[in-house]
Amino acid sequence: MIQFDLSKKLHIIPVGRVAIDFNPTDYNRPLNESGNFNKYLGGSPANIAVGMARLGNRVGFLGRVSDDQFGTFVTDYFKNEGIDVSHIFRCEHGETLGLTFTEMLSPTQSSILMYREGVADLQLCVDDVDEAYIASAACLLISGTALCTSPTREASLKALTFALRNNVPVVFDADYRAYTWKNKDEIAIYTSLVAEKADIIMGSREEFDLMERLLSLDGTDEASAAYWLNKSASICVIKHGKSGSHAYSREDGSWDVKPFPVSALKGFGGGDGYASSFLHALMAGVSLPDALERGSASAAMLVASHACSKDMPTEEKLLQFIKEEKEKFGSVISAL
Repeated sequence: MIQFDLSKKLHIIPVGRVAIDFNPTDYNRPLNESGNFNKYLGGSPANIAVGMARLGNRVGFLGRVSDDQFGTFVTDYFKNEGIDVSHIFRCEHGETLGLTFTEMLSPTQSSILMYREGVADLQLCVDDVDEAYIASAACLLISGTALCTSPTREASLKALTFALRNNVPVVFDADYRAYTWKNKDEIAIYTSLVAEKADIIMGSREEFDLMERLLSLDGTDEASAAYWLNKSASICVIKHGKSGSHAYSREDGSWDVKPFPVSALKGFGGGDGYASSFLHALMAGVSLPDALERGSASAAMLVASHACSKDMPTEEKLLQFIKEEKEKFGSVISAL
């Protein structure tokens, strides 16, 4: 299994997107009829950062925010969660934080409307990336959205280079968003470039298909796992939404992961909860199937809640949820 040096100053540094989420409190209505919203910190890497901090990890972040009240909201929120903000930089040319308006049309239908033009997180540049900071972490997490355009693309690749040079394990979270990418070939080129260097790859079946667009694979989970585990990856997690996920590893078997049954409030945020609890468990030395169980549990808790970052569980709440759910429904993990 992957070796994480937890004696380092930081356990993990996510790189990339931080945004503002506006989630409606008018349930079961289309977005055009929603008039009341709660404001939350959002963006997949930012949510994962909060999730890891809630579980007791020492967390940093590499990114850019707007030079306004929303930028201050982000840094204050991170500080309150105990997240290091020394490498979150303010934009100088009026870029704003991305805004995400979510729709909770029904317990089984939700969607996201993103405003991603001229956003701050895509302004992360190579000068912002400090080798000593990357080397101070036990793990680096790169988000796929950080690869969609320059200068954040080059900054992410520089961070990857420093991680490899300093033996820092790399997690690649595909986190595909159609916004800003120019075409599918571009997606395949840059996401596969990072994936082939990563120790852990996480993404949906759609995201793996995009990443593998220029490869001669048959689109099955087995083919994807065989290909990436023959590169640098030790673990591949391929998600199938409400059907659960499949996890493949070099040394600890292959596993089918079912979701814990919950009454869902929304269809987003679960992946970030999954990632944070799964990675935390791996770093703590938990077995792969138990780590996957924790990831599935956190995902269930997040889709059943109104917020993403705000509702990330503590370890105590996570383990209590697993105990209660397993007493009712049994295990969600089985060998493939």
